[in-house]
This record gives sequence, structure tokens and C-alpha cells, in this order.
Amino acid sequence: MPRLSAIIITKDEAGNIGDCLDSLAFCDERIVVDAASHDGTMMIAKEKGARVATHGWKGFGPQKNYALSLAQGDWVLSIDADERVSPELAREIRATIDDGKADGYEIPRRSSFCGRMMRGSDRVLRLFRRDRGRFTDDVVHERVVCDGKVMRLNEPLLHYPVARLEDAIRRIDQYSTLGAEQLAASGRRISVLSGVTHGVGTFLRVYLLKLGFLDGAAGFMLAVANAEGAYYRYMKAWLARQRD
Repeated sequence: MPRLSAIIITKDEAGNIGDCLDSLAFCDERIVVDAASHDGTMMIAKEKGARVATHGWKGFGPQKNYALSLAQGDWVLSIDADERVSPELAREIRATIDDGKADGYEIPRRSSFCGRMMRGSDRVLRLFRRDRGRFTDDVVHERVVCDGKVMRLNEPLLHYPVARLEDAIRRIDQYSTLGAEQLAASGRRISVLSGVTHGVGTFLRVYLLKLGFLDGAAGFMLAVANAEGAYYRYMKAWLARQRD
């Protein structure tokens, strides 16, 4: 039977890591790579039976590649601390790796916003053969590159990133700063108009193309939050260029 390793990177995730690890009880090993948490994340992870390591923060991509280097299973499931694997998805993952028809699998992901689960979903490549996948070295918005056939699973991964509006505002600031640093270093042309056009485009994509309007006020707020994140990413990058 193929062995499955789950990898999670953390930084002050005491409120999430316990439930996350509980949902991964079906895995053969669970690895947590922590970036100097101060809230008991590591202690909780150890109490849950996870293998815990520390690693200096160099960005999401490098951090996940380090976690991947520690995995010993034939297959790897990458999951964030604010995500959960349902029993139905766990059974599908186990059946899938037993069949081994592909080298990587995209999983539909449903996210909640301010306590409400959104109807729309995106797809994320999170399950792959250990020797066929790696993460890009992007500081933020990293992705898995799989050398081989990629198929799709049916059961969704559950994502709980924003419990309160304050969480959304904090994430907008954090991720837009990281994205701006990456954007500013890319050499791409950036103007004030770039922030406006990408912000509007993001709102239309989330609210219309991803059917956010079906979720009422919560869907509208989520689209606005995503648009703000895109706008501030470009504006922070533009300001950084002006200071250089």
C-alpha cells in the first residue's frame, strides 16, 4: 500500500493546527514545519503526534519545498493550517493513491468568509507523487509543479481563512506586501493604472465569473476584499519602485 505524507507549514497557527492535524489522521505521517511561532503551535502539533521541525522563513515556496524534503511517503498531500480534509475527501484520496492512475491531483477547494461557506470553488494541485512534484520558489502564491499526468478529485478541501472581517483586512495587508515585493523585483512595468485595472478585474472575476453574487452580501464583501488585495499589491510595488 502506498504511503502518504501530509506536509503543513505554520507560523502562529495555534488556533488552527489541532483541527487541521485531526483531519489528517488517515495519513501515514504528518509533518509540520514551523517558522518560529510564539503561540504554542509547535507544542500542539507535537501533542497531536506530528513530526515537527523548525526552519527560517524565506517565503512560502522555499518553506514548502523544505517540508517536502522531509517527507518519506510515496505520495505527498500539501495542506495549509486553515484547511481541513473531510472524511469523504480522505477516503477519495486513499482510493486514488491506491489506484495510482496519475502523478498529481487537483482538489476542488471551498472557502468560507466571515463564517459562511461560499458556493464557488477553485482547484488546487495538492496531492502528488513525492518524486514527481515540487513547489515553485515564489515568496507568495507558490504552486506545485508536477512532472507527469494530472487528474482531478471530486470531494472538496475545506478552507477557513477568514473568521472575521478583521482577519480579511490583516490578510489583505500581509499578502499584498509579499506580492508587491515579488512584483517589484520582477521587472514588469507597473503604473498607478495597473492597480486600478487589476483591482477591477479581480472584483469581476470573483463576483461574476466565480458566481460570488450567489452568496449575497458575503459574496460581495469577498469580491471587494480580493479586489483590494490586488489593488494594494500593485500600488505597494509601484511605490517601492518610486523609492528606488
